[in-house]
Amino acid sequence: MLFDSSIRKELGRSFGATLVVLITVVMTMMLIRTLGQATKGTISPSDVMLVMGFTVLGQMSTILTLSLFVAVVGTLARMYRDSEMAIWFSSGQGLASMLRPILRFAWPIIAVIAALSLLVWPWSNQQIQQLRAQFEQRSDIDRIAPGEFQESSDGSRVIFIDKDRVSDEAANNIFLVERRQGREFVTSSKTAHVEQADDGSRNAVLTAGQRLETDPATGQTKLTRFDVYKLRLEEGGAVRPYVTARSLSTLELIRNPSAVNLAEAGWRAGLPLAAFNLLILALVITIVNPRAGQSSSLLVALLTFVVYYNLMSIGQSWVASGRMSLLTYMLGIHGGLLAIAVFGLTLRHKRWRFKDLFQRRGVAA
Repeated sequence: MLFDSSIRKELGRSFGATLVVLITVVMTMMLIRTLGQATKGTISPSDVMLVMGFTVLGQMSTILTLSLFVAVVGTLARMYRDSEMAIWFSSGQGLASMLRPILRFAWPIIAVIAALSLLVWPWSNQQIQQLRAQFEQRSDIDRIAPGEFQESSDGSRVIFIDKDRVSDEAANNIFLVERRQGREFVTSSKTAHVEQADDGSRNAVLTAGQRLETDPATGQTKLTRFDVYKLRLEEGGAVRPYVTARSLSTLELIRNPSAVNLAEAGWRAGLPLAAFNLLILALVITIVNPRAGQSSSLLVALLTFVVYYNLMSIGQSWVASGRMSLLTYMLGIHGGLLAIAVFGLTLRHKRWRFKDLFQRRGVAA
């Protein structure tokens, strides 16, 4: 019991340190990615921290799985290096008996991973899509940014104002391109400001400018100069976020068993299964070789994690496209890795080698 308690304490310290490092790395990557989306106009600059927080929260199941896997591999590698595993084996315990203290430590984390993948993942994606929809359907006046060409909410106008604007409601050097009724209008003015109409709508009042009207069918043009020109600004429409399978709850995925929904449900259910399989696989792949260096087991663990998650992604795409059933996906990837991990753990627990197995089969024959 004392040995089990020491193992769980060391796993806790290693898991905590790994989790902090991975969260820091992921938050940095998500911040750079979110800032890029804000620069392209996909999300609002004021919502950068919210989108980054929801994204990191949605990825917490993967972060916890990798942290748990690395913590187990690192702890076992340290025990092999310090000859603690030799003491464990000399006391009559095999490698498979190490699974009991590891599972005692890991089962609450696996439960949290299941809750994150089944409940928090769709909720975070829904919040991100809601923020993007609100930003896409903002009013024309909110879309205007100094020094940038901005498209209106209905796509019929492109507006540009000079960087040296007077205030939030007034600007200099305005350029406007419109398409309506089969014609193109190019309007420019020196100054402009926004005023409130009697019906509650907002109008852009352009002064000291000109408008060029072109008919693409005939090629005729008409130039009009004006002192004052009023332009009605469109208000943002109702928020209707684009619903994807990622933003649907797990119950909705089960109630609507389409190929895409089943693929998403299989991905969510596979995350806690992957965490459990990686625990068993950690016992199999952790071998300390003094000639290979101390980080060889961690490199193998990271490679194993990347290959496993890539297989999960490929299987999800095959289920979504109808090339594979959900049962085949779950049994083939998660069941197959579990069988490989259990087989490898049995070989190492019994201290068998493939050559010994073939020799025993030959003797039996």
